[in-house]
Amino acid sequence: MNNQVLISLAAPVDGKFMKLSQVKDPVFSEGLMGQGFAIEPTDGKVVSPVDGTVTLVSETKHAFGIKTPDGADVLVHLGIDTVDLKGEPFTVLIKQGDRVKMGQDVVKMDLKEITDAGKQKTVILAITNSKDILQQLMTKEFDQNITAGSTVAVASIKKLIDKKPQKVGSGKYDQLAADIVENVGGTENINSLIHCITRLRFYLKDDSKANDNAIENLDGVISVAKAGGQYQVVIGQAVTDVYDAVIAQIGPEFTNDNATAEAVKKTTEEANQKNDPWSVIKRGISNFIGVLTASMIPIIGILAGSGILKGILAALTGFKVLSTTSGTYVILNSIGDATFYFLPIILGFTAAKKLGSDPIVLGIVGGIIIYPSIVTLASKASTASTSFLGIPTTLVSYTSSVFPIIVAAWLGKCVEKFLKKVIPLYVRSVFVPILEALILSLVIIIGVGPIITVLSKGLSDGLVSIYSFSPTLSGFVLGGVYQAMVIFGLHWGLIPIVINDIATNGHSYINSILSITMVAQGGAVLAVFLKTKNKKLKEVSLAAAISAFCGVTEPALYGVNLKYKRIFIVASISSAIGGALTGFLKVNNYALSGALIGFPAFITPGVGIGSNFYGYLISHYGTLLISVLLVYLFGFTDKMLAKKSDPMNINLNMA
Repeated sequence: MNNQVLISLAAPVDGKFMKLSQVKDPVFSEGLMGQGFAIEPTDGKVVSPVDGTVTLVSETKHAFGIKTPDGADVLVHLGIDTVDLKGEPFTVLIKQGDRVKMGQDVVKMDLKEITDAGKQKTVILAITNSKDILQQLMTKEFDQNITAGSTVAVASIKKLIDKKPQKVGSGKYDQLAADIVENVGGTENINSLIHCITRLRFYLKDDSKANDNAIENLDGVISVAKAGGQYQVVIGQAVTDVYDAVIAQIGPEFTNDNATAEAVKKTTEEANQKNDPWSVIKRGISNFIGVLTASMIPIIGILAGSGILKGILAALTGFKVLSTTSGTYVILNSIGDATFYFLPIILGFTAAKKLGSDPIVLGIVGGIIIYPSIVTLASKASTASTSFLGIPTTLVSYTSSVFPIIVAAWLGKCVEKFLKKVIPLYVRSVFVPILEALILSLVIIIGVGPIITVLSKGLSDGLVSIYSFSPTLSGFVLGGVYQAMVIFGLHWGLIPIVINDIATNGHSYINSILSITMVAQGGAVLAVFLKTKNKKLKEVSLAAAISAFCGVTEPALYGVNLKYKRIFIVASISSAIGGALTGFLKVNNYALSGALIGFPAFITPGVGIGSNFYGYLISHYGTLLISVLLVYLFGFTDKMLAKKSDPMNINLNMA
């Protein structure tokens, strides 16, 4: 019996003790749900049949599951076909994650209401993982009356040597919990677990068995830290839910309620001390950037590849190898451009997963705001100003945009929660998604669009005015702020000015400065590539650098530079210096192209390679050198990989 454990099973209700084969439901009577027994109840009080952790409470309240510390999954099913009663006869006293004791009251069932509804009230207990762990089930004699809470069976189960958890239940955080436990080295590597207001705090037997990178890349995990002898997994506001899900899988014997209470108290006090306006603003910015980069991470690879393809096409058209009207160009350009054009749809899906909104609905919202009719109207000054139900609004083209759909994903969870409160259950599946999509789309189109229009126009007019006053000063300011404008969608006010300059005058000084910002961001990730020893970061950084030099900075911005904020700040300083140099040299651009791959756009038509092209080489490669050196020396170190920011901005030793 060295490899066996005996588990006592109590009667969950008063009543007549029955064989499972007597149950009038083939799923249970044929043992398809596992071995067990049944009781024909005489009283509606239901108690826990075992000690353990609640892993399941069905939405219709007719069933609940408990996992024992030894790994047995016990299901208690209240009545037959009672799922049809939508929970009406049941009052549930427990919730998923609760720890219960044998004999503890857990549910009250109205037997009369069940029989009046034409349903059978038989209570069934089954060990659902019988095939995996059950060796023998020994019971009292059947067909006798028994009392709730009294021992009626003993299960002999296999002792679990390796308690590597499987996903328990269908809760929102169950899979995340299982993945975290697996990657900290499994249950056998855990001494105990507590939590504070943002972090799971593991006491591990051997920290080296934990896979930091795997844990940090899990959806729902912000970062990993090691402090005070603890292995800390930063979750954020959902930490309590994730903690409950982890304990449900590894067992209550790993908890320390007193230590958890003390950690929560200390970190709450620390957080309260940091609720001054500046700290709140910093946390808000940190949260926004965290969501932004996390939403972008799944598509960084294809963004980089698409950027490189677009750069190659720009070079081919610049050297007249390909015509922009040829079928080859159109098809290749659509492949390179599609990811950027439909970015709001992709980001709607990924951001919603990160923030807990409905990914499908947010993907649809992304599709709505780039719907061809809206884009067409927004592209013309005569039709961009319109109205919705009498509300005046200004339409904006959201193709390739980032900020608006992130705002929608942030609001999505609240909107969905509100709609579920006011819309009856039986019509929710039809009306909640479409109403949520409607509300979020209107928030962007009527609310965000006009705000972005006003701000971007004001910024653009101001920057153009500065250029008229001083090209050098304009280059410094525009070079420093342009990529930040891209993040918030405020750069669209400048694009029409650039296009108009090239179409009307045949050149654009401003586009030369915009080109510099791409080189600076690319130089920053190139410096990271040269300095980091992290293999994965090297791969991402090199691809992002090539993409930026081809004129597409999204992989650099969202894959690396914003993720480690100091890199972005140093890159922006480099960009400001490069922009000032570009303005001072009055570098001109003759086509809607730029960065390093777009060098033909700086060759003066009718003149060829001359002073303007030399100015391009000095400004762009000078900016590249400045950016690489500043980021390499001051902007990045591998120590930053272990210090990704906690959204609560709490000291590592306290959080």
